[in-house]
Parts: sequence; C-alpha cells; structure tokens
Amino acid sequence: MRFVTFIIRNLTQRRIRTLLTVLGLSVSVGAMVALLGVSERFAAAIADSFTRRGVDLVVLEAGKPDQASSELEESVGDRIRAIPGVLVVSESLLELLDIRKGDSSISVLVQGWRPENQAFHDLQMLQGRKLESTDRHVCLLGVTLAQNLNKSVGDKVIVADQEFEVIGVFQSFTVFENGGLIILLDEMQREIRRRPKVVTGFSVVVDPNSHPQGHAAAVQRVREQIEQMTDSRGRQMLSALPTQDYVKNSLHVKLPLAMAWMTSMIALLIGTIGMLNTMITSVLERVKEIGILRAIGWPRRRIVAMILGESVTLSITAALVGTVAAVCLVWVLAQAPTVNGFIDGTIALGSIVKGLLITIGIGLLGGAYPAYRASLLQPTEALRHD
Repeated sequence: MRFVTFIIRNLTQRRIRTLLTVLGLSVSVGAMVALLGVSERFAAAIADSFTRRGVDLVVLEAGKPDQASSELEESVGDRIRAIPGVLVVSESLLELLDIRKGDSSISVLVQGWRPENQAFHDLQMLQGRKLESTDRHVCLLGVTLAQNLNKSVGDKVIVADQEFEVIGVFQSFTVFENGGLIILLDEMQREIRRRPKVVTGFSVVVDPNSHPQGHAAAVQRVREQIEQMTDSRGRQMLSALPTQDYVKNSLHVKLPLAMAWMTSMIALLIGTIGMLNTMITSVLERVKEIGILRAIGWPRRRIVAMILGESVTLSITAALVGTVAAVCLVWVLAQAPTVNGFIDGTIALGSIVKGLLITIGIGLLGGAYPAYRASLLQPTEALRHD
C-alpha cells in the first residue's frame, strides 16, 4: 500500500471526526480569507483611485490620518500650483453621507469635484452628461448606486436633506466611485458642508522631467516644499504623502485590516486547538496500530510523517472548502445595497495564498505534538494495549 493511500485510509476510517474537523477548520479559514480579502481589496481600490490617474502626492491637513478628517482652505491649492515641477493640482471634498432610499437611507461616499478635475476623464458616461460649471443642484450617480436607488437621468435624490437632480450615470474603474455620487465642489461646500472654500485634500501630479535625477527625485522635492508651508502662526499646515504611503497610513484602511487580522488570528487559534485535539485523540486510539507498525520495521520518522501527513491533509482540505465558502460569501455580501458601494465581491489571489499557507502551518503545528507522542511508542505498547 502506498504511503499516501495509507494516510487517506486512516482518515476515511473515521469519517465523522474527519468531517467535523474539516468543517471546523474551514470556518476559521473561510473567515480569515473573507476578512483579509475584503480589507486588502478595500485598500487596493483606494490606491487604484490615485495611481491609475497618475497622482504622485496626496496632500492633507497636517496630523490628520485620512482625507475624510482633513480640512483645508481651498486657496492652499494655488500655493501648491506655484511650486516648480507641479503639473496638476486637483482639489476635492469627500464626505460619507446618508442618501434617502424610500423610508430608509444608505451611507454613500459623496465627492465634490470641479468640472475641470482630471478624474472626470476616467469616467465612462452610461447615461446623460458630465457636470458643468453653470449647473445647480445636479449630481452624477455611479452605476452601482444608480441600481441600488433605481434612479436614472431626470430623477431626484435626497442627499443630507438637499434635493439634487440626476444628470448622468457613470462607470468608473474603482468600486467606491461606482457606489458613490459626485456633485460640484462649490455646491457641496455651500449646501452640504456649509463652509465655502474648504476642501478635504489635494491630488498632486508632478512633472517627471522637472528634476535631473528623475521622477522620484522630483516628487520628493515637491513633497518637501509642500510640507515646509506654514500658516500665519508659523506652524506646519500640510502633510504630503506618496499614494502608497497614504493608503498604508490611512486610518480607514489600517483599522479594518487590523480588525481582520485580529479576528482571523482568534479564529485560527481555535482551529489549531481543534486540530491538536483531533490528532492527539487519533494517536491515543491507535496505540496498538502504531506499535505494530513499529514492530514491522517502521522508523520513527515514518510514524511522524504519517501523523503530520494526516493533519496537513485535513488542513489543505479545510483550506479548499473554506476558500470556496469565503469567495461565495463575499460575492453574496457584495450584492447587498448597504455594502456593494464599498466592496467589489472578489478576493485577491494573495489573500487566498495567505490562507492556504497559514492553514498548512496549522496542520503542521496541530500535528507536531501528536506526531512526537506517536514516535515515542514502542512495539511493546501494542502488546500491552487493550
């Protein structure tokens, strides 16, 4: 009998225990893959919204963890534009607001842009037209939000108790914009934020040819000059971060990712304990069998390999089941109107690979002590065992 076949036979002889162990561990693995997958796709979507538009620096109020909590005077943009090497400065105002849907409401990312904002070039208009400077009380809906609200061009939406007419429905490459709403910057300042000339941040594009040492050096020089700007009291007023650093340091990215890892580690700890319990019980029940194997010449390393092989086989099976369940769960969640504007229903391959590797580690860890115990059994144990 082949060694692998021998391992599989040992597992299938105890079908109920094997099934329960796989199901228990697959729940842990599925939770980890789903949570990490959603968190990492969340961060990737934010990064894409900047990097695919060529944004080099995200400028915020100094000391603020993300754009949603930043607040800057719009005139700061003119000072940034005056820096040598700066090609484009796009101001924006970002808020998470409630939009009325029947008798209830849903939370939506609302952005205030100027008509000349370069991000408009990346929007594919499915209905209607883009915003113009002369428009009043109008908005654009992302395709996902339009479907959730069942709205199209000519319909009205209520945003923070203000009524806006839909003049266009667009599709973007990022899930947040597809699930969001765009209005003119000055209207958002006046009607929603009620603070004229205030924005939450600036996106800066740097001329790669403005420094003899290349693009990275040009970005660094512009960044240093931005962060040297001071207010009327001589205090640093701005933080300029490269897009990847902004995503890594953003509170609304770090917090979900940290919570995902913490929850995942708890679930995996429970899975490890379950695996340890299963394998140690298996060894105790098979003292006679293992003693006979030692008597017919099996070396200790082969006994260890058998027990670890069983635990790793269980963990790989659980990883496959848990991953499939996680992919299905995330897809189903992404259909819900309350969250489909924030997650795209897919899990990155990297999250799946992490889940597989960690689960194999659980198999090795959970099987290590039982394998060691089994390797210490002597052939005489088979004779003494009832």
